[in-house]
Amino acid sequence: MNGFRRSLFGYRRAEVEDAISLRDARILGLELNADAQRAAIDEFEGETTALSGMVLEREREIRVLDQRLREANECHDRSIASLDAITGRLEELEAQARGQATRIRMKALREAVEVSKKVKALTDAETGDTGGQAEPEPADEGLYAGRVKLEIGPLGDFSQLVGFEDAVGQIGASEISVERFSEGRATLSMNLDQPVELLRELEELSNLEFKVRHTAADNLILDVDEDQGPEQRAA
Repeated sequence: MNGFRRSLFGYRRAEVEDAISLRDARILGLELNADAQRAAIDEFEGETTALSGMVLEREREIRVLDQRLREANECHDRSIASLDAITGRLEELEAQARGQATRIRMKALREAVEVSKKVKALTDAETGDTGGQAEPEPADEGLYAGRVKLEIGPLGDFSQLVGFEDAVGQIGASEISVERFSEGRATLSMNLDQPVELLRELEELSNLEFKVRHTAADNLILDVDEDQGPEQRAA
């Protein structure tokens, strides 16, 4: 049945033993092969577990970095908003400071003129000078001296009036005061101790472009050029 030849008392013993040895050898080979495959599988499973751990660790690091990135973006947005608010406040304070500085300069000029008048009065009293000299008259049609009134407009806002006052102060005028500011037109009163080419000086020092409507020895009326752009008028 298995290829064994029979003998008197059954199969031949040598052939059976050879077959058993061959079977055992094959079984041993299969067991060794199975052991090797199990070892390879265990190694692959170990590598898979290690790789899974690495993937989980990378995912955790990615989540941490993503959270940090969101926090950094939120902090950046808050910083930008805070910077914008600070910039706006600084611009507001700068505008207020310019106006305050102009008013302080005007006040200082007026006080200096008053002190000068008092000193002159004391000096005249000591020297017997009656001080009856008339205010200087313009030596030329373009020169202004003494008390002068100036009307100008239309002005867009109070900051333009402050800027124009600043320009008037730079030409050497004293006792500057705003007598009226209504419907965009302002009337200023000033004193010029020395003859001044008032129109030429104002054209150079003021940011406003204007046209002359009326001139006289002690007053003039200026019209702001309304054709100039808003940026130029607000400069």
